[in-house]
Amino acid sequence: MPDISEQEQFQTRLQSFTDALEGGRLVNIRRMVNELHAAEIAHLLESLPHSERELVWELVDPDKGGDVLTYVNDDVRAKLIRQMDNDELVAAAEGLEADDLADILQDLPDMVIHEVLQSMDTQDRTRLEAVLSYPEDTAGGLMNLDTITVRPNVTLDVVLRYLRLRGEIPDATDALIVVNRDDSFLGLLSLADLLTKDPRLSVEQVMEENIEAIPADMPDSDVAGMFEHRDLISAPVVNEDGKLLGRITIDDVVDVIRDEAEHSIMSMAGLDEEDDIFAPVVVSSRRRGIWLGVNLITAFIASAVIGLFDATIEQVVALAVLMPIVASMGGIAGSQTLTLVIRGMALGHIGPANAKRILRKELAVGMLNGMLWAVVVAVIAAFWFNNYLIGLIIAAAMLINLVVAALAGATIPLLMRRLGADPALSSSVVLTTVTDVVGFFAFLGLATIVLL
Repeated sequence: MPDISEQEQFQTRLQSFTDALEGGRLVNIRRMVNELHAAEIAHLLESLPHSERELVWELVDPDKGGDVLTYVNDDVRAKLIRQMDNDELVAAAEGLEADDLADILQDLPDMVIHEVLQSMDTQDRTRLEAVLSYPEDTAGGLMNLDTITVRPNVTLDVVLRYLRLRGEIPDATDALIVVNRDDSFLGLLSLADLLTKDPRLSVEQVMEENIEAIPADMPDSDVAGMFEHRDLISAPVVNEDGKLLGRITIDDVVDVIRDEAEHSIMSMAGLDEEDDIFAPVVVSSRRRGIWLGVNLITAFIASAVIGLFDATIEQVVALAVLMPIVASMGGIAGSQTLTLVIRGMALGHIGPANAKRILRKELAVGMLNGMLWAVVVAVIAAFWFNNYLIGLIIAAAMLINLVVAALAGATIPLLMRRLGADPALSSSVVLTTVTDVVGFFAFLGLATIVLL
């Protein structure tokens, strides 16, 4: 997760892009975007609305397109791929390493997959098949195949001459992997030992043998735990027979940790961490509306329990029974917006440059879901109490509360950050207060005006 200084730097860059887009300075935008690393371009694309994202994507150099696709989330990647023709997709895919290609292959059209596989040589195709043979949430699906292996019987001097002849080593390489003639894993030769030990010594004399390789079927969450507890930079991956398949590096594990954290946060509000933050209003409403419907059912159950005591309550029985529904629906709708905004702020996707656009989108989502569920609850309430005025009152109150909940969920985290408080810790308390007060005031206030 980026620190505050990185977030501020990105928000400054995002503001510059926004200003350039509004001014139509496409030449400047092309230069600015292609000076960025592929991961930074992906971050930028995820932080732009659809129309601007499509324009910027068209300006990304083709030789960077494939790498960018590996960094964006699943929802955004699918949209970008739909924007590309088959020739562009083939060109983007052909420049990727086997493990990166495996990450996006399932999102490509069948025709493109066929062309990509046909264009690969036998070795690369075999490497790709090795990665695809394991689920993506396992060590086998996480591993990359770019490894350097050495035999135990050669000297360190031979290894050094081999590396000089090779001319480069894979990123995040802190050790060479020692295998026998059958590619069975034996141990690791650290680069530190390779450079500091007597070059006349053999690899077998220097290598670390008590190294536990990672089984290919180990869940990626367990892999992340192993890296965390052992402070690993890289680790070999083996099959059930102990044969070397590839290796996992710390950058892959960081992605797993981040994804798990996002999943935990987003799932509490019934959202998916791979959702596009700028998804169309109707799409966002549909995704969240399902969970609002689930919450509505639980709210009616709570209200039905209160209704068991309606004989002891006189004229206000309907109000007492239905009151929790308004507050509950506002609370869950506000929590969805709140969670999305806090996650966006944590990743640096949301800041002053695009806060107004997020606010407008969330208000539209709140309005659409408010109208939908207001109708549902109005019909149920009217039939339940045989009073259409009760239905109209609760429908109006629910619409008001869901719109206010969206407004509060989008603005409270930004306000908390401006005040120096932690949005993740303080926003939910404020949100609950706002939705409860507004929900009860709107419902009881309207009931007082209409019924009394």
